[in-house]
Amino acid sequence: MKRLKLIVYFFVLALLVAACGGAPAAGSAPVSTVVADNVVIAEGRLEPIHFTQLALNAGGLVSEVFVVEGDQVAAGDVIARLEAPNAQTLISAQAAAARELTAAHQDMRDTQFKLDNFDAPSDFWDLTPNEALKVSLEKLTKARKDFEPYKHLSVRVTKLTEAEKNTEIFKTDAKRYKKYLDDAWAKYRKALEWLDIETNFVKAQARLAQAQKNYDALFDPSLAENTAGVRAALANAEVRAPFNGTVTNLNLKVGEFAATGQIVVTIADTSSWVVKTKDLTELDVVHIKEGQTAIVKFDAMPEMEFSGNVTSVGKNFTESQGDVVYETTILLAKKNPAMRWGMTAQVEFR
Repeated sequence: MKRLKLIVYFFVLALLVAACGGAPAAGSAPVSTVVADNVVIAEGRLEPIHFTQLALNAGGLVSEVFVVEGDQVAAGDVIARLEAPNAQTLISAQAAAARELTAAHQDMRDTQFKLDNFDAPSDFWDLTPNEALKVSLEKLTKARKDFEPYKHLSVRVTKLTEAEKNTEIFKTDAKRYKKYLDDAWAKYRKALEWLDIETNFVKAQARLAQAQKNYDALFDPSLAENTAGVRAALANAEVRAPFNGTVTNLNLKVGEFAATGQIVVTIADTSSWVVKTKDLTELDVVHIKEGQTAIVKFDAMPEMEFSGNVTSVGKNFTESQGDVVYETTILLAKKNPAMRWGMTAQVEFR
């Protein structure tokens, strides 16, 4: 990266000194200092305005390839198909999504009915299932502690005298604390049941939401880019274009095995081009802002100049040869048929 600071000072002596301490000649005046504008220069590379690298969501043998490098594709176009035991085409994925959506609706209705008809004890009326479980557990813990002296009631009674066995205090306390414990256990089990129903209802809600999302993505008539990921994941026997573009790299051959996660095709939208710089130092990046004008010259086309505007200035940094540097992106106002991805360029920020 080069930074040019051109500061030129011109001094004009308009006074001829006849002797030391002489006065300036009449009518002369000093010329003002001229300071040139700062120009920041960086190096960059040409990229399409938008591109993606597609990887496989299933491994298998490549059975069909429908494009070659350089072909134009539209959103949703099939690029290739795989043969894999558990992989689905778009049609089979759509059928499965429809079945799952129907089942999810039924599950939602069933869990909603159970939740609506749950007979909650009056103690729980102002509580959520989680709160009810917490409160009932606290009461159960206290009831078990209170009943502790009476849990071996039959052993203790045999050691008492006949008179002691018949004492009303002992019998009353034992029955009372046993009843408290039984009631606490009943409430605790009821709270567990309520929480289980509530949990199943929440799961049913999530299942229905996911099923609806999958269904909408698979049946999306516009084949929009924001639903392409779901289609790629579910219809994993096919590789489809997520947006309109050009196939710039293709790594698929019929009869070869392709592994899950393997990047097999690159699609680029070359309707516009950007230049990205990665060598602006911290001293220079503070002078660059979004919307700023830039002039771009390509090494391969030195006789031509292209104007552009800064669309983004990196917020994060990297290190290069000991310097802290930032990435900037410049959107070119025009394109040229000779432009190729990766061309090197010089960028002047004005």
